[in-house]
Amino acid sequence: MEFLEMFALQNDLLLIIISVFIGLIIGAEREYRNKSAGLRTFILVSFGSCLFTILSIKIGVENPDRLAANIITGIGFLGAGVIFKDDNKIGGITTATTIWATASLGMAIGSGHIALALLGTILVLLILSLLTYLQDYIDNRHKIREYRIVTSSKDDFQYCEAMFKNHHLKYLIIKQQFTTGSLATTWKLTGKNTNHEALIQQLMNDDKINSYQF
Repeated sequence: MEFLEMFALQNDLLLIIISVFIGLIIGAEREYRNKSAGLRTFILVSFGSCLFTILSIKIGVENPDRLAANIITGIGFLGAGVIFKDDNKIGGITTATTIWATASLGMAIGSGHIALALLGTILVLLILSLLTYLQDYIDNRHKIREYRIVTSSKDDFQYCEAMFKNHHLKYLIIKQQFTTGSLATTWKLTGKNTNHEALIQQLMNDDKINSYQF
């Protein structure tokens, strides 16, 4: 009996160590990219999900899926904490979903599905690392930015449109504000990243542009 308990304890410790290792690998990737959630967060998420799953099996809950659902709910609150709004952009969504995915890996380990968890870890790392290059490629080919351009005259409105067309950028007016002596227009421009950079160079040196920001 003592031998069986000792064996079960060693097996549980092995599962916990594996969960910490997986959290370490994913957390290191997020820490390297200087994200809002880093090394310690992912280790604790993976470890905590694994331990909760082990406990649910040992306690003998009649409906194990109920405890799994509660883990996911708790992770949802944690993930929401790393999502932030910066100007017109929402950030932290990838890190939040990575926390969610890491919790699922910890649960898989806690339930004894080690091979599945290791495969999931590899897929997470591939998605976070390799697909970044694909994302950058798409972003460079189809860059969307919002510019706030201030000019001195209402007649410069058409001048801005011609400038966008010249740089092969699609444009859409988001907001416009006119005060005495200035016209501030917020534009949504879409096009290649190189075209955006060429536009910025013209905005910096154009006498008709009082100021700009994006």
